[in-house]
Amino acid sequence: MVPPTADSQDDEQTISNAPNPIFTEVQKSCRISAEQLKRYSDPDELPTDTRTVPDLDVGFGQQRALKALHTALDIKASGYHVFAAGENGLGKRTVISRLLARIAADAPTPDDWVYVHNFTDPRTPLALRLPAGQAALLQQQVNSLWQQAKKRLSQRFRSDQYQSKIEAIKNSTHQKESHAYDALNAEGKQYDLALTFRSFDNKAVFVHPSQLTTDSSSDHVKASESSSNSENLSPINDNENPNILNNDKTNHDEDQNNAQNSEYGNSEYEAELNNFVQKNHMQKRLSQLTIALEQLEDEANDAIESLHRSIARRALQPLFAPVYEQFATHPLVVDYLKAVFADMVTHVERIVNGDDEEFVTAVLTTTPSRYAVNVIVSHAPDSGAPVVFEDLPTHLNLLGHVEQITQLGTVTTDVSMIRAGALHRANGGYLLLEASHLLEHPYAWQGLKRALQSRKIKLSSLEQMLTLTGSLSLSPAPIDLDIKVILLGEADLYYELLELEPEFDAVFKVRADFHDDVTRTSEHELALVAKMADIIDYADLYPFDSSAQATLLEHLSLQAEEQDRLSLHSDLLIKLLHESNRHARLNDETMVTADHVIQAIDDMDERSGYLRDLYWDELKNGQQLIQTQGSAVGQVNALTVVSYADSEFGMPARLTAVIQPNIGAGEILDIERDVDLGGSLHAKGMLIMTSYLRALFSQHHALNFSASLAFEQSYAHIDGDSATVSEGCALLSALANVPIDQSFAITGSMNQLGEVQAVGGINAKIAGFFDACREQELTGAQGVVIPMANVKQLMLRDDIIAAVKDGDFHIYGVYTLSEALTLMTGLPIDTMNKKGRYRKDTLFGKVLNRLMLWDENQDGDGEVDDKKSKKKEKKKRKAKRQKKEDKIKKEKRKGENNDSDVTDNREQNEA
Repeated sequence: MVPPTADSQDDEQTISNAPNPIFTEVQKSCRISAEQLKRYSDPDELPTDTRTVPDLDVGFGQQRALKALHTALDIKASGYHVFAAGENGLGKRTVISRLLARIAADAPTPDDWVYVHNFTDPRTPLALRLPAGQAALLQQQVNSLWQQAKKRLSQRFRSDQYQSKIEAIKNSTHQKESHAYDALNAEGKQYDLALTFRSFDNKAVFVHPSQLTTDSSSDHVKASESSSNSENLSPINDNENPNILNNDKTNHDEDQNNAQNSEYGNSEYEAELNNFVQKNHMQKRLSQLTIALEQLEDEANDAIESLHRSIARRALQPLFAPVYEQFATHPLVVDYLKAVFADMVTHVERIVNGDDEEFVTAVLTTTPSRYAVNVIVSHAPDSGAPVVFEDLPTHLNLLGHVEQITQLGTVTTDVSMIRAGALHRANGGYLLLEASHLLEHPYAWQGLKRALQSRKIKLSSLEQMLTLTGSLSLSPAPIDLDIKVILLGEADLYYELLELEPEFDAVFKVRADFHDDVTRTSEHELALVAKMADIIDYADLYPFDSSAQATLLEHLSLQAEEQDRLSLHSDLLIKLLHESNRHARLNDETMVTADHVIQAIDDMDERSGYLRDLYWDELKNGQQLIQTQGSAVGQVNALTVVSYADSEFGMPARLTAVIQPNIGAGEILDIERDVDLGGSLHAKGMLIMTSYLRALFSQHHALNFSASLAFEQSYAHIDGDSATVSEGCALLSALANVPIDQSFAITGSMNQLGEVQAVGGINAKIAGFFDACREQELTGAQGVVIPMANVKQLMLRDDIIAAVKDGDFHIYGVYTLSEALTLMTGLPIDTMNKKGRYRKDTLFGKVLNRLMLWDENQDGDGEVDDKKSKKKEKKKRKAKRQKKEDKIKKEKRKGENNDSDVTDNREQNEA
């Protein structure tokens, strides 16, 4: 294919110093007027000051989110909890809390819950449900019952009547024991035995009267007079008692040795033997009596215990009866009260004695833990449903826990140490949680999910879950759960939870999206002023006049990066209101004006401008090479945005392109990408620009070059496709060898058709190049080229707008790359002649001419090489031929010499 060339008229055309008409036309059509650079709010259309503003609509700007919330709240099925998605600082919690407060005020008040001791299974405390306000009443009544019961029982057990009944039981038992001992003692006398008690162990035994001590011999008959005081019985002589039998046995042996046939000895032995048998018989009778006496004592103790219980019932019944009637409509509560009554009757002795730990007042309470009514949650009657926000959603704070106390190295707990969690407090109402905070704590999400799925709050020992120990702890009965949970978080976190937590969507079925901004209309401006007034009233700030309101609204449009939008970020607005109020206070004024707001904005900008100031210092010192005047080939001022912490600012960056002719086939080396300083979006923009150039020229001529692009003095990561247009301008400038006006900076994304698309951070980018031009002196020719699609996003500073009005700075909006190149080079780009070929004076025509020139030079270099090789080959052949001829001549001469020798020999022989 023959590439298009300019016709004869184009070859004869000369370039004058006057601007090209096409450049003038493009410059005129693309210029942005000063009126388009910012949208102002009219103070006359705003309230005089914020004190006259109507009340704020709680759902302003978030109708979509509120509709989703109402849907979730109206459905009582399982899993209809809400994830409120939106950026931090939008005021999601404030909006939702106010909405829920209105709904909860008309909602029924949930029931109270208490935990009480389980007398059947102490390890499993009982959960009792009562109407709102009744939990505290039950606790008060049980405390009062304990105090009155203890006092009344103490009085009854110290009364003379009680003492006389106890004495009667003891006397009766004593008389029965005395009669029994007397009868047994009388029976022993028949065998010449006396009943007495040994002094060393107070045990009753039968002995011979001769073994009694002298002092007690006359009293041994009285041994049975007292059954409980064995000291009254005659004790055995300690000196004689242990050796009586031994002495008798020794005398008996001596008699046998001295006089075995003696009749006297035989009679003594028989008497001793009979005494032993009789004594053994009476000892058995004494053992039988002892058993009978023990039974008698048990009967006496049972009688005393029965008396105690009878007294306790009569004393406690009048106290419990009215409490039974008070809670008659709650059978479970009545059953618990009856269990308390029965337990007090059963353990009345331990209560009166007051020496048992189980019946001693617990720590920080007025009743023993055994009778403590632990109020887990209580509500005032007709107070509506609770709305709870838990800022520390740990497992313990959400589901509650059982505290423990250490005493003398022993860890103990009881029903009074059960503590409620956020789910208990919000039960029957609404619970708000920050999703990111919830996921920070171990087992918190699992515990919340389990409770919402089972609709029960079950307390579990987190210590056992974490340490895998088997320490003993309480296992309270679960509580029924009826709640709506609203998680607050960013959209990215919502998508991560959907991906990583399979059951998340089953629990949080409703997503409420909160918007970042709202359309800028007169109605919405008034609504935002109402929001300002609400914040001002809450924080007790000075009122803001209409000029201050207008300045704030303009700044909110700047934050939204759109003339027709207003940012809804509450954090930024609150910060501006407080700092503006500070400046008014420092100036001893009671009304905040636009000047105070502007001062606050400047202060905030200065605080976040440390990195920006470092860059401008480098620019002043010449360390950053930025050229805002003159022209250069393959060099463009690209506009970039630097984001640092909470600050963002724009600055120009030099972008250069270098061409290597006759090497490669149109490859473009992205240096930023190859060294891992360019992101995927930047690489995408490069590939789009490369595809555009290949589609533009490859049909006319082979791309016999390679190129490289780089941001000079850039050492940080670069991403985004907003440099695509500037990269295309630099590359085409280098290909055509046409200089670019350095008075301009450019930004914009580009598609494969050469159309310029909108980019972000446009206001910061323009401000960055304007500051650089002002630093190096404004010439009146400087300006920026931006996508026309970004014009509606312009909310520039007032000093930039003033410079544009004065003609010291210019802003142009373009639709295509061709328009941008015309403004940057001053040349027509792609105009064609009648033959459909690019004119020679156009940028594309110059590119094609260079491509063809490189090709011709490559062909010319090939022809020169061919001539040299042919000449060398010819010379080589000639030398070879000459060598061959020389060899032939040499051989010929040699032959002639031989012939002459033969002739001489012949002649000599003949002679």
